[in-house]
Amino acid sequence: MLKRINQKNGEKLSVLGFGCMRFPGKAGGIDEPRAIAMIRDSIEKGVNYFDTAYIYHAGKSESLLGQALTGGYREKVRIATKLPPFMVRKMEDARRIFAKQLTRLQTGYIDYYLLHMLTDKHSYDRLAGLGVMTWLEELKAKGIVRNIGFSFHGRKADFELILKAYPWDFCQIQYNYMDENNQATKDGLKLAASMGIPVIVMEPLRGGRLVTHLPPEVKKAFSAYDKNRSPAEWALRWIWNHPEVNVVLSGMSDESQVEENIRIASDAAPNSLTEEELKVFDNVRQVLQEKTRIPCTACGYCMPCPAGVDIPGCFSHYNDKYLTNDKSVRLKYFQNLGAMSAKPAYASKCISCGKCEAHCPQSIAIRDRLKVVSREMEGVLYRPVVGIVRKFIKIK
Repeated sequence: MLKRINQKNGEKLSVLGFGCMRFPGKAGGIDEPRAIAMIRDSIEKGVNYFDTAYIYHAGKSESLLGQALTGGYREKVRIATKLPPFMVRKMEDARRIFAKQLTRLQTGYIDYYLLHMLTDKHSYDRLAGLGVMTWLEELKAKGIVRNIGFSFHGRKADFELILKAYPWDFCQIQYNYMDENNQATKDGLKLAASMGIPVIVMEPLRGGRLVTHLPPEVKKAFSAYDKNRSPAEWALRWIWNHPEVNVVLSGMSDESQVEENIRIASDAAPNSLTEEELKVFDNVRQVLQEKTRIPCTACGYCMPCPAGVDIPGCFSHYNDKYLTNDKSVRLKYFQNLGAMSAKPAYASKCISCGKCEAHCPQSIAIRDRLKVVSREMEGVLYRPVVGIVRKFIKIK
């Protein structure tokens, strides 16, 4: 298992991290004996970074990980878990959640603690205003939290603002060969590295969709170069080729995935892909571009929208619907642009002012395309349900 140095604290972290949100299931829950065996097997083979969260597996992920790490395994690994911002309305909420996390994980400290799924600068500012960052610094001074970071799902501009808002110990971003220009983007990755901030990568396979939902043309492009290399291996090697990446998380749900990922992680060094291999990705991107309904590059020139629409985000979710045949894309659209965003940013908020179109380098008819996105991604009950959910979790 290759390791990369955390430039902030000197720790050697396995390049493969175990994402604890897709454990094998049984009877509607986690197959606990099997999941524990997978965790311990991965540790024996060199994995030392485990990423979980308060809400994963309906709150069962942390407890399962804590159980798996008994018997001497805890001392061999680094635990990363997360504070869910939408559940924090006052400081007492954060303290209560953190105390429960320590109990679930059967530990007295958290190695890497994240603000979970920040979508914009406002979401960070709200938590900071409540005193969360000051509290985390107090925990860090006591050694109860070792590293303070955040995970991000939003636009590049907000990622850069959040990066510069606090002296972070690390950050976590979605990054893969399809998202090179989405969310934090490659520029954001490089910015974090230039600031000395370690980067943990999540969704390297887009929840498996870069394995199971690829267009046939993409699979053909990969197999034409090396028929023995799976789409998963191509995707992981592409990310590990980036020297700016410290750890790549994989939500492994069966033993074969653990075995394959550990094999790949044994020799996936930075800058190890050849020019010919990189050209394969050029061919893949060409196929994907041809299947892309809206040619948005997520450059952000159209932003900010006067009505609050996250234009690149709307187009990204809509494109995913056709690129990967992802059945959960409408749910993600609902969460990321409506129910769990700091402010609603879905397509139907467009007021057709046209300001965005004057700045679009791709000359996209943004207003017309947003109507299409609204029609296909929202439906008549979208707005009222968003309102109900936001009121329930008290997002303002």
